[in-house]
Amino acid sequence: MTSQHDDNFEVPTLVVHEWFASIGGSENVAAAIRESIPGSELLCLWRESTVSLQGSGAVHQTVLAIPPFRGRKILSLPLMPFVWRWTPARTHPARVVVASCHLFAHHVAVAKGTIKLLYVHTPARYIWEPDHDGRGSSLTARIASAVLKPLDKYRAQEADGLAANSNFVRERIKRVWGREAQTIYPPVDVREIQAVPDWSIQLSADERDLLQQLPKDFLLGASRLIPYKRLDLVIRGGELTGMPVVIAGSGPEERALRALSAKATVPVHFVKGPSNSLLRALYQRAGVYVFPPVEDFGIMPVEAIACGTPVVANRIGGASESVIDGVTGAHFDADDDQSLLNAIRRASSLDRSGISLHANKFSRQRFQTEITEWINNMSATADVN
Repeated sequence: MTSQHDDNFEVPTLVVHEWFASIGGSENVAAAIRESIPGSELLCLWRESTVSLQGSGAVHQTVLAIPPFRGRKILSLPLMPFVWRWTPARTHPARVVVASCHLFAHHVAVAKGTIKLLYVHTPARYIWEPDHDGRGSSLTARIASAVLKPLDKYRAQEADGLAANSNFVRERIKRVWGREAQTIYPPVDVREIQAVPDWSIQLSADERDLLQQLPKDFLLGASRLIPYKRLDLVIRGGELTGMPVVIAGSGPEERALRALSAKATVPVHFVKGPSNSLLRALYQRAGVYVFPPVEDFGIMPVEAIACGTPVVANRIGGASESVIDGVTGAHFDADDDQSLLNAIRRASSLDRSGISLHANKFSRQRFQTEITEWINNMSATADVN
């Protein structure tokens, strides 16, 4: 197999990612890395047939792509560190392997003489930060993490260079792996978002009807509806300010959030599984987008900023790096009502006219330039050493 390349990229490359069950934040980054390097190939544990990927290079999968393991993360999890040592990357002729990792992809074994680089979304949270990841809270998981920590740290030492998706994650990498990393923020489709001044005109008739039924001004909470996203704090923010709330998304926490909203002192509206166009219309319509979780980075706050909407974000985590307090939004301390109220008031008072300009720092074009330069620079350094 050979990889094509152009004058902007000097080395054939294999891009590695955990799996492709859908296109979310980390999958989008892996795809963007691949798109930045024409002809690059892709390796993942498995890819669902419903996931479409751009690029002409081959897509390789592992033994975990066959039943009963395919798509079953819990069943596959104990095998992943070992499977990554026996993949096509061991004999692949790539000059450089770039692993996009948030679990065990950085364990991948590469051919002798191959340069191995890591783009780290986070060291596995259920191993290193069990208090921030429910998967690591059980006794079994804590015993497993005690065994896996030394191996996980050891595999991180094999890399010739590391990049982190935020300063928050860069500090975690230093703390748990003892490695330095360069921060390269993930790509956000800023140009695409800003190409449409009013996303409501892109909606279907049913979506327009839904949008028209919502209040004219509201607090928006949008994400997967799962416990750690803390969408209960968006509802609490509505109660503190007297503003109606819109919750957009889908997930297992929906029932609990609906039960909470039934007792709320302000109206709470649910928009289940919004399309990209409807989500962007909601960003544009919202008075403030409230983002409570402690995230490694957080794509959605940047999308809201690209729409010119102020964001209230947790003071802890990667979102505090895209949300500039007093400029594009405000920070708050979780579970502190007064802090949340003050942050919403400060964000609401901001001049929205200049907010969207700050999103360009996180554009897809900027990411492609930075990731390409980083890979080339790290490759040159590894050659010298």
